Amino acid sequence: MQILPIASGKGGVGKSLLSANLAIALGQAGKKVVLADLDLGASNLHLALGHNVKNNSIGTYLTDKSSFQSIIEATEYENVSFIAGDSQIPGLTTLKAAQKTKLLRNFHSIDADFLILDLGAGTHQIILDMFLQSPQGILVTAPTVTATLDGYLFLKNSVFRLLNTTFKRGTSGHAYLEQLKQNSDAMKSIYIPKLVDNLFAVDPVNTALFKTRMNQFKPRLVMNMIDDPKDADRAQRIRNSCSQYLGMDLEYLGLMYRDQLQDKALSSRLPVIIYKPNCLLSQAIYRIAEKVLAAEPRKFDDEFTKAIDSAASFMQAEEDANEDYNLKLSGLNDLIGSGQLSTGELIDMIKTQAYEIGQLRKENNLLKSKIVKAASQGFRL
Repeated sequence: MQILPIASGKGGVGKSLLSANLAIALGQAGKKVVLADLDLGASNLHLALGHNVKNNSIGTYLTDKSSFQSIIEATEYENVSFIAGDSQIPGLTTLKAAQKTKLLRNFHSIDADFLILDLGAGTHQIILDMFLQSPQGILVTAPTVTATLDGYLFLKNSVFRLLNTTFKRGTSGHAYLEQLKQNSDAMKSIYIPKLVDNLFAVDPVNTALFKTRMNQFKPRLVMNMIDDPKDADRAQRIRNSCSQYLGMDLEYLGLMYRDQLQDKALSSRLPVIIYKPNCLLSQAIYRIAEKVLAAEPRKFDDEFTKAIDSAASFMQAEEDANEDYNLKLSGLNDLIGSGQLSTGELIDMIKTQAYEIGQLRKENNLLKSKIVKAASQGFRL
């Protein structure tokens, strides 16, 4: 079985759209597919799939209210089964270490050709671990500056997760990385090829293992919401930054033009390739499915897979979570330094974020005024 994680650096870029429709396209090609909604806390993949969720879900399974087999539901689409997430259980916005291990153990036992994991947005360690269940995971992004930056940051965090898992506690390489983390300026300007050279000098055995895993790691990129052919240049910018700063080859899996038919399909509770199989968006998804089917399956070595799956590995990753801010700054520096992000684009991004903050402040003030008014009316009564 091939595990196919689908992730995004930020929400709203069409990750669930691709997950649902790709599952159907692979099913139509005769492949047995299980589609799992792992965007916990914001589970809405069933809407993109047009599937009515029953009572059982990942949430009910993890709270011991159902068996794993009972949460795998058949759908009306050929060869496609579905595992619902759960946004109704309080606190289930992410997984605990034991829950992750329990879920992965069952995922690996599924009888299917493809297991598609629709992951949540962001770079939480659980999401990274799920993405690294395969060296051929798919990253979905859009041509906006923020989406491009967040997509690159997701890949950079994935590489650092690969580093932390390879250089275990007690190794010279781990000690070197821990020392490096104490220097925030060094963390901001670091890039992987140079780091690998330095690690080889202190820990050649584990560095060779890391190089092997980086050669195995071939994530794939889908650029969505294209309005103009020039927007596709953003994909090349991410690829250039990944090559220069991460020492990683990023495969360009395809692009998807923005299509108003998607909104109509969604309102009709139908996947777009069912609603209009010959439209521009549907044809792009079919092309992506063809590339997925034609690709030679890859996998990480067994030791790495076991390390990612183990709860102990997760606990170690939690201790490293404080480096996220430095990684975010270094990602921004990478794109600016390589010329992939211009000063004008950076200014536009800051303006956009400032506008969004201003809108949130206005909404907050409005809510405050309503609360004060309601309280004063209640007091008079």
